[in-house]
Amino acid sequence: MSLISLHSIRPDTYFYSPHLNDEDNKLTYGKCNNPNGHGHNYVGRITKPLVIFTVEVTLRGPVTTDTGMVMNIHDLKQYMNAAIMDTMDHKNLDKDVPYFENVVSTTENVCVFIWNNLKTLLPNPDSLFEVKIHETEKNIVKYRGDVK
Repeated sequence: MSLISLHSIRPDTYFYSPHLNDEDNKLTYGKCNNPNGHGHNYVGRITKPLVIFTVEVTLRGPVTTDTGMVMNIHDLKQYMNAAIMDTMDHKNLDKDVPYFENVVSTTENVCVFIWNNLKTLLPNPDSLFEVKIHETEKNIVKYRGDVK
């Protein structure tokens, strides 16, 4: 059985790798290599440097006989708030989240960061099946803990 919960977060990001020179950073990351941040929204307009990610977390496990649930959805939302909202929402990832001081804040790396946070918080970490981030309507990243 799968239990899925979604949250939207609004972090500010700047894609810059210290392993690349300025020109290669611009070629690699394009408009995402803007020191003032970059943005996405679902109607194609950039209103300010803001990224809106929809984060989808999937747990898998048996439905328990005592509760009839994989996990209480309220509890899952609390774990998601601690792992995602409290650490990333309305924050500049590159300046406010220590993990991203030396890690480029790509959607792939954000997905791994959320996965790792949830693994440390969930009472049954093995129930975490997938973290999926909808960066835009057409760009989606999913992570199942299989690649470090």
